[in-house]
Amino acid sequence: VEKRFVQKLERPHPKTFVGKGKLEEVGEYIEIHCVGTVIFDDELSPSQLRNIETALECKILDRNNLILDIFASRAQTAHAKTQVELAQYQYLLPRLTNMWTHLSRQKGGVGMRGPGETEIETDRRIARDRMALLRKRLSKIDKQKSTQRGNREKMIRAALIGYTNVGKSTIMNALGKSDVLAENKLFATLDTTVRKVVVGNLPFLLSDTVGFIRKLPHGLVESFKSTLDEVRESDLLIHVVDISHPNFEDQIRVVNETIKEIDSSDKPTILVFNKIDAYKYVEKEKDDLTPKIPENHSLEELKETWMAKEDNVTCLFISAGKKMNWNEFKTTLYSKIREQHIKRYPYNDFLYPDIPIV
Repeated sequence: VEKRFVQKLERPHPKTFVGKGKLEEVGEYIEIHCVGTVIFDDELSPSQLRNIETALECKILDRNNLILDIFASRAQTAHAKTQVELAQYQYLLPRLTNMWTHLSRQKGGVGMRGPGETEIETDRRIARDRMALLRKRLSKIDKQKSTQRGNREKMIRAALIGYTNVGKSTIMNALGKSDVLAENKLFATLDTTVRKVVVGNLPFLLSDTVGFIRKLPHGLVESFKSTLDEVRESDLLIHVVDISHPNFEDQIRVVNETIKEIDSSDKPTILVFNKIDAYKYVEKEKDDLTPKIPENHSLEELKETWMAKEDNVTCLFISAGKKMNWNEFKTTLYSKIREQHIKRYPYNDFLYPDIPIV
């Protein structure tokens, strides 16, 4: 990102999202620095997108378009590709008119239809037909996944949840000795991966789900129904947080809101603050009277704050990559999984051994 522009408005401008003066300021910067793409951190209506492109004379992406492009580049399996393609069509369908503005003058007179109008209608029909086909495919896949989840009902299930790029796949790989793609980039995981894991003597199923994000496009929420189902049907949630991120508290809020929306906020939860090795503490000067920012709190202060704040949630501070406090994490996980085993299978002898968790 070369330059960031911010504007505070009571409400977005109906024609150009930002005000006239701000749009002119952006336009001047584009002209001087030869910028080819401008990204708006919100959803633009089709008319706003068209008006901004006309004013700035460059490629315009809104938040939804950017997220869809990232998802498309990350999708590996047929399931993920189908989900992303459906979301792309849902986004593009109301914007097809913008893509045919160069033919708008070719419309015919009274009682006639010009080539531009005909092409738009043809594209709309093709898009709707394709969307119907993709929905059928997803419905079939969702039924298969529902059957698979039903076959796994006898086992205790835990789900790794959290904002995108917080280290869920790293934890999955360390616990399950699996080979799940773990990279330092947004949405490295788009498919729900399920592995059988044994901690101590307790077997359970661990799910690595797609990362949540602020203002996720509605089409993607619908498309990734199977991921949300995996969370909804789990017995234990492992909420992973990147404590080194400057906005980690906002990310926690986004995840909690999503969990609440799918009626899963009452599930037993372990709140895992990951990447403590990357956390940077900045001590304030003694004569600095400005309010503290997150970086001005030490890890110990954050521990005290969050452990006092979350009454019904167990808080842990680890580094999955460096295995810092890893035994504490596994011991806590064992305890929580054991609680679920006792609830469901109280007469199993193996629930009551005296063995170390390593």
